[in-house]
Amino acid sequence: MLLLFACLLGFAGGPRPDSAEPDNGPGATAEERGHESDHGALYRWINFVLLAGGLAFLLRKPLSQYFLQRSASIRKSLDEGRKALEKSQAQLQAVEERLRHFEEAMAAFRAAALREMEEEHERIRQTAAQEAEKMMESALRQIDVAGKQAKLELKLFTAQMSVELAEKKIVQRLDEAGQRRMVSHFLTKLEAKRALN
Repeated sequence: MLLLFACLLGFAGGPRPDSAEPDNGPGATAEERGHESDHGALYRWINFVLLAGGLAFLLRKPLSQYFLQRSASIRKSLDEGRKALEKSQAQLQAVEERLRHFEEAMAAFRAAALREMEEEHERIRQTAAQEAEKMMESALRQIDVAGKQAKLELKLFTAQMSVELAEKKIVQRLDEAGQRRMVSHFLTKLEAKRALN
């Protein structure tokens, strides 16, 4: 390739010194110099066209393969990008859906927690009311028992006091002879009961 490039440069170098055209020296006219500069420009254009055509011919196949590979690579990158975008959008939708469900779940959890708190509060209130009622009933029973016991004790105290008072009165009223009569009357009644049995 470098060899071809060097050959093309050799062709494009302009007219050769051994060409048939005469060498216009310092005494050449302006017309001859203008004609010579037209030929130089023409040679340069021919050299450019040949060089560009040769390079295009030589680089056609590697460049077409490069551009095909490049376009395939770009297509592949675009497809991968599209797939990645679709995947990320699907993930984003899944996350948004989870967030939506999470918010709904949190609202349901809050509502359930409030409902449970209210139920627990009501249950505690009812339990406290039942306990207070039981305590009141127990206190009333204790008061009733204490009242009955006090009445019984009062009756016993009254009976005891009555007996003591009666004893004192009997002792004051009865003398010794009366006591003997009473004892003998009691003994006779007792013997009569024994005899009947």
